[in-house]
Amino acid sequence: MNAYLAKSDILDFSHPEVKALAERLSVGYTTDVEIARRCFLYVRDEIAHSGDTQASVTTCTASEVLRHRTGWCYAKSHLLAALLRANGIPAGLAYQRLSCSEYRPDIYCLHGLNTVYLHDYGWYRIDPRGNKEGVDARFDPPHEHLAFVPAGDEYDLEENFTEPLDVVIEALRNNPDYESMIQNFPDIQPSLVFVPMQRTR
Repeated sequence: MNAYLAKSDILDFSHPEVKALAERLSVGYTTDVEIARRCFLYVRDEIAHSGDTQASVTTCTASEVLRHRTGWCYAKSHLLAALLRANGIPAGLAYQRLSCSEYRPDIYCLHGLNTVYLHDYGWYRIDPRGNKEGVDARFDPPHEHLAFVPAGDEYDLEENFTEPLDVVIEALRNNPDYESMIQNFPDIQPSLVFVPMQRTR
C-alpha cells in the first residue's frame, strides 16, 4: 500500500499550497470516507475542467492544477490523488478509453480518474472531472457514479496505477493550451492487456 501513499514529481503533495489545502479539507473530519469526500468535492467543483473552459494553459502536477485552478481530467486526478495521499489515504490513478468526438470527430482518447482505498469498502473508483449537462459524477461508496460509463468499443483499463501513464504526462507537457491538446489527446493501443484491479478488501 506504500506505493499508493508516495509523493512524486507529479503528485507533489509536499508542495506548501497542496499540503495546506489537504490539511484544511481534513479539519474537523476523522474518517477516511469523510476526508476523501471533501477532497473529491473540492477537485470536482472548485477546479475547472480545461476542456469545458477551453483553457489557455495546460496543467500537469498537482501544484500546477491548484495554482491555475484548472486541469484536464488527467491533471485533476493528479491533484485529487495528491490531496488524498497527503491525508494518509491510499489513492491511485485509473483510466478509461472513450470516444472524444465532442472535441474532434471520430477519435478516441484516454480519460483519467482516481481510485481510493477506504477501510470499510476497499478500492473504490471516483471521477473528479467536473459535472456538466449529461455528467453526474458523485462520491457514494460503495456505489460507483463515474462521469462516463463505457459503451460499444469503449472500455475501462483495469489496472490501478500508482503513477500517471507516460503518454498522459507527455501530452500534458507538450500541449500548452486547449487548441493544441485537442489535437493530441493521449491514447493507447487497444490491444494492451491490463491486470484487473482488486476492488474488495
